[in-house]
Amino acid sequence: MLYCFGGSVLSSLMLGEPPVAFLGKTINILLASSVWYLVFYCPEDIFCRCFSFLPLRLLVAGMKEVTRTWKITDGIAHADNVYKDACLIMVAVGWARGAGGGLISNFEQLVRGVWKPETNELLQMSYPVKVTLIGAVLFTLQHRQYLPIAKHNLVFLYTIFLVVFKVKMMLTRCATSPFAPIESAVCQMFFGSQKTPSKVKGESATSSNGSSVCDQPSEQHHEGAKKKQAKKTE
Repeated sequence: MLYCFGGSVLSSLMLGEPPVAFLGKTINILLASSVWYLVFYCPEDIFCRCFSFLPLRLLVAGMKEVTRTWKITDGIAHADNVYKDACLIMVAVGWARGAGGGLISNFEQLVRGVWKPETNELLQMSYPVKVTLIGAVLFTLQHRQYLPIAKHNLVFLYTIFLVVFKVKMMLTRCATSPFAPIESAVCQMFFGSQKTPSKVKGESATSSNGSSVCDQPSEQHHEGAKKKQAKKTE
């Protein structure tokens, strides 16, 4: 339930509302419980086998991206009703409502007795969390009339973008974010190029070799002085 309704729980906590408000929607609770039971306890895994059929998976994935858009717009409208003209709060609540399952994943792991700090979505964002944040910013700008486009047109374009790239990633089995080239360019522009661990190791190895090479003449000179001293004593 925390993962399914993470957006509602997180946005309610941010707005100072009861985090258990989602329990009042009985139909959603029954639907989530039914899906959970069918996934884990359906005889012969018939339910999972049905959804392993690729066209059906693509259909469900597209429907999920459509609901993501609704959640973002609902979260922004709700935040605007509570806090007037607060753009940052609108972005944060819309982001939490649309990607709450990912943002609350660490707390959900603690509840299950599993702790994986390397999967923190705030430090290493996945593609759904990134695209939800971008959508929250765009819809907030449109809501504040800073973006010269109608809401229904923005909803249509954003939803098409989500569905197309989700289907493409599933068909090509590519987990790379489509924003990776833009992120690398922006990082290069504002933060400079960062050396990879392999390059750092290579430079350290060459520097160590260089120091050993530089030390060789001094060692040879020391050995030559010893030989001359030995000849003099003879």
